[in-house]
Amino acid sequence: MPYDVNCPFCNPLQDREQNIIFENETCYFLQHNLEQDVLEGCGVIVPKKHRITTFDLTLEEWNDTYELLQSAKDYLNEKFSPDGYTLGWNVGKVSNQTIPHCHFHIIPRYHDEPFAGKGVRNWIKQPENKREKLIQKR
Repeated sequence: MPYDVNCPFCNPLQDREQNIIFENETCYFLQHNLEQDVLEGCGVIVPKKHRITTFDLTLEEWNDTYELLQSAKDYLNEKFSPDGYTLGWNVGKVSNQTIPHCHFHIIPRYHDEPFAGKGVRNWIKQPENKREKLIQKR
């Protein structure tokens, strides 16, 4: 499905809080005003066509995502001076993909934030996240 009338990423200009920072032939780099309070500088790269997961991207969309990632990094480095980045895709509900249109998160990280030094795996690899099946096999 190349377009979904109800999808916020297929229709980024329908949300007054959404900003298109950069775009190329197939993708946008977006920043949403309401996401900037804790995750200062964060944004997402989304394909212009409705692709539900990362696995649905075309080679051209992959290449354009890479191009926008480099542009976004330069822009964020200049505007926010982060100390690092957390980058990632969530695919499927179990991975916390809340909008069924693939989006690549770009999250600037700063040395003075409370969770500095903790990446995406920090919460996933906690003992309380161990699957019950794996516990029973031991």
